[in-house]
Amino acid sequence: MVNPYIPYPVRIDEIKTETEDKSLKTFKFVFINPEDEEKFAYRAGQFAELSIPGLGEIPIGIASSPVEKGFVKFTVFKTGKVTSYLHSMKEGDIMGIRGPLGNWYPWDLLEGKNVVIIGGGFAFTTLRSSIIYMLDPENRKKFKDIHVIYGARSPGMLLYKEELEQWAARDDLNMHITVDSTDDPEWKHHTGFVPTITEQEAPAGTEDTYAIVCGPPVMIKFTQPVLDKLGYTDDRIIMSLENRMKCGIGMCGRCNIGKEFVCKDGPVFTLRQLNQTPKEY
Repeated sequence: MVNPYIPYPVRIDEIKTETEDKSLKTFKFVFINPEDEEKFAYRAGQFAELSIPGLGEIPIGIASSPVEKGFVKFTVFKTGKVTSYLHSMKEGDIMGIRGPLGNWYPWDLLEGKNVVIIGGGFAFTTLRSSIIYMLDPENRKKFKDIHVIYGARSPGMLLYKEELEQWAARDDLNMHITVDSTDDPEWKHHTGFVPTITEQEAPAGTEDTYAIVCGPPVMIKFTQPVLDKLGYTDDRIIMSLENRMKCGIGMCGRCNIGKEFVCKDGPVFTLRQLNQTPKEY
């Protein structure tokens, strides 16, 4: 039996600063033992614990996609003791990854459907995993129209800028990038909050259309009524409660919402499922 508390040893292969305030960095890890990469078989939407011996661990959504081989990526927001230490680490340093954890987006259900991805801020990490997965040449034909609506406070706070421009240039993806505000005269995308752009650009909700929503609570709060207005039923709105992830295996009891343990039963839920829980998300 595999001990779920023991992380796989990994080496930091590359570090990229994502935002102008340097609060978000993407870490590319490679497994020290090649067989551990096979054991770390994950699906787009899952999480892992980044472990630093003697300091602690943090739950972070997996930003890389299962179709990307030889490494795994995480985008980390500098916000506490563990994340601050991780931001100080260098390429070549060794640490641990425990997982994969939680469930994932229902890809079998989404095949043959239109998919609208709505994300804001740091929560776009696991949505990158999903976009890369759907755009893979072997997978793109499995989905109908794909819309992506992604927003940040300003252009300098957007993640994965090079990929965003590549996605915007594709003719098989409807990419809608927005910022809350900017005085950049060369800004060529939307200006406005994510819920507003969702109302303007998202397709109407039909039985063939699903929305995946992941973002800060305030974004989710104001996006949900927009999706209601567009005709999305609660069973076709899929959310990821990544901010509730804790130990990852349902032992600490700190992630629960009512009877649901986000670490084990989620973090992915439909809005219909969440409507049967206390409004704590």
